[in-house]
Amino acid sequence: MDGFAAVDFEFARQVLQRGIAALFLVAFVSTLNQFRPLLGEHGLLPAPELLSWARRSQRGQRMLRPTLFHFVTYTDRRLVALCWAGIAVSAALVCGIPQLLTPWTPMVCFLLLWLGYMSIVSIGQTFYGFGWEMLLLEAGFLAAFLGSDAEPPATVVIVLLWWLVFRLEFGAGMIKIRGGREWRDLTALTYHHETQPMPGPLSRQAHLLPRWFHKLEVVGNHVAQLVVPWFLFAPLLGLVVPGPGPAIAGAVAAAIIIATQLWLIVTGNFAWLNWATVVLAFSAIGLPGIGAPSQDATSEPPWIVDAIPLPWLLVTCAVGVLYLVLSGPALKNLFAHRQLMNASFNRWQLANAYGAFGTVTKQRIEIVVEGTAEEDPDAATWRAYEFKGKPTDVRRIPRLFAPYHLRLDWLMWFLPLGRSLDDWFTVFLVRLLQADAPTLRLLARDPFGGERPRWVRAVAYRYRFSTRAEFRRSRERWVREWRGEVLGPLALR
Repeated sequence: MDGFAAVDFEFARQVLQRGIAALFLVAFVSTLNQFRPLLGEHGLLPAPELLSWARRSQRGQRMLRPTLFHFVTYTDRRLVALCWAGIAVSAALVCGIPQLLTPWTPMVCFLLLWLGYMSIVSIGQTFYGFGWEMLLLEAGFLAAFLGSDAEPPATVVIVLLWWLVFRLEFGAGMIKIRGGREWRDLTALTYHHETQPMPGPLSRQAHLLPRWFHKLEVVGNHVAQLVVPWFLFAPLLGLVVPGPGPAIAGAVAAAIIIATQLWLIVTGNFAWLNWATVVLAFSAIGLPGIGAPSQDATSEPPWIVDAIPLPWLLVTCAVGVLYLVLSGPALKNLFAHRQLMNASFNRWQLANAYGAFGTVTKQRIEIVVEGTAEEDPDAATWRAYEFKGKPTDVRRIPRLFAPYHLRLDWLMWFLPLGRSLDDWFTVFLVRLLQADAPTLRLLARDPFGGERPRWVRAVAYRYRFSTRAEFRRSRERWVREWRGEVLGPLALR
């Protein structure tokens, strides 16, 4: 680092800008494919009804976060147009086209992505109630101030990205220490690979590893989330301590975080949470000689400071001051006895509190949705609807979907954890009875080939991974036990 300019972090900027833009592209594609059947005009939780309530109610106006649909009436066509615009801008940033111009061009592009996707998240209700939504929004806002290829990135923005990774990792570590006993007695990952929301193709192999390995996983997690994040700020010492040591310490901390996130990526499906953490961790990897060196201060004109145009430097410093003001609640929350998880302290979802899996479920209960075309439900043969990500067929290998986000599958995992079935689930069953084509496209297999079933029901099973011996006998990757009927049978009147 060279004063106001982070001259050794050009490679980091390239990874950050293109990586964050790629995640926005995935988010907009996910929305394009899923928003309308879930939240559109005829969705399970129609967004127009939420917006109508917000307009009529003062409480609704306070609760609803900023969205473009405050100013224009929501229609599915406008939602599609917003998604395609987001995809186009994201793709341009991934290719590095706006970065070839002035710093104001990528700034405008990222702010458009931030505002556009916030407009979607704000009306996404429970289907967009995930911590990685606000993480992507905050990352997009900070990426707006990384500048263009014509000048080095500003030191203040790189430091703000370290602060984001610190809140993300240290916050998750503190949630675990304060959470379930399984994180303190080192047994959490004995269960997690099996009970996580959406297992991946290697989750069963990870689950079958020895118990001592799972304990090492937990110890490694605590080190990576509670100790390592402090070293992300080590490069700041380079401003006063000569030598490569501080930069190396920051890069090693980033490498450890990246390695732990890659392990989570290959053993699970957490949408873009892990991928975003990998991308953001690159902010601490400085590679001397890649970026253009800062000019000699004696030869710089007064409107250039450390090779950064003065107006741009003032904007980035203003962002730093803004974050200094906004970060108070998040900093306090990190050390609070009742720590909040995935909480935003302002309407614009900046300087948020993060964290995940403070407790680990010990058993996997799956809600399986079944239908039948027969008239008598008591004597019928029931056939299961297959979801794309969540387990149903005991023989099927779980697939890797991340960073793509299967929102319906995730909400299905949460159903058994609640005290009652959510309103959207009843509507979902009605859509199945209607053989609603957009809803059926959210599934991997419709056992009725697009025809209407006579009855549908929801039943519960306990799922566990089969042992190696059980798999050799049955070729089934899951063993399941009947737990009872949850809802139904239901039929259309």
